[in-house]
Amino acid sequence: MSTPTISAAQVKELRDRTGAGMMDCKRALTETDGDIEKAIEWLRVKGIAGAAKLSGREATEGTVQAYIHAGGRLGVLVEVDCNTDFVARNEDFVAFAREVALHIAASPQTQFISDEDVPQEAKDAELRVFEGQAADKPENIRAKIAEGKLNKWLGEVVLLRQPHVNPDLHEGKTIEQLRAELSAKTGENVVIRRFARFQVGA
Repeated sequence: MSTPTISAAQVKELRDRTGAGMMDCKRALTETDGDIEKAIEWLRVKGIAGAAKLSGREATEGTVQAYIHAGGRLGVLVEVDCNTDFVARNEDFVAFAREVALHIAASPQTQFISDEDVPQEAKDAELRVFEGQAADKPENIRAKIAEGKLNKWLGEVVLLRQPHVNPDLHEGKTIEQLRAELSAKTGENVVIRRFARFQVGA
C-alpha cells in the first residue's frame, strides 16, 4: 500500500480548522489518506490540541500588539487571531502576542510564520547551496548533510520552529509549543497571522 502524498495546503487547512500542530496534522492526514474531514475526526479521537472544540471555527477575532526596543530604533507589530472577542481581550492571549513580538524583535532572521509559508523555490535554492557545500563529502552522505542544513536553516527563518528568546521564562519551549498550549488553555484556535519588523536604517 502506497503512502498518500500530503500537500502543504492540506496540512495548512487542517491546522487552520483544528489548531493542532503541524506534525499532528500531517500524521492525521497520512492516517486518513488525505481526507480532511476524517483527519479532523482522527484528531478529535486523539484529543489533540482541543481539536474537538476548534473544528471548523474561523479565527476572526484577535489582537495587534507591538514591541518597541529601548531607543526606538527597532519595533515589531504582530497580529494574533482567535475565535472570540472574549479571548482576544484575555490577559494570557495578549501577553502571548507581546511575547511573540519581543521574540521577533530579537530574531532578525525570522521571515516566515510556518513551514507552509516558505516558498518551495526558496527551499530548493537553499538545498542546492547546501548540496554544493557537501560536494566534497562521500556521495552516500551528501543528501543527508544537505537535508540537515536545510532543516537548520528552516529553524532560523520559521517563527513557529524557534525556541522563544527568553528560555528561562518559557522553559525552552518553541513558539509553536507556546501557541498550542494557549490554544488548549483557551479552547480556541490561536493563529499567528502576520508580523512586520521595522529597524531604522535597515
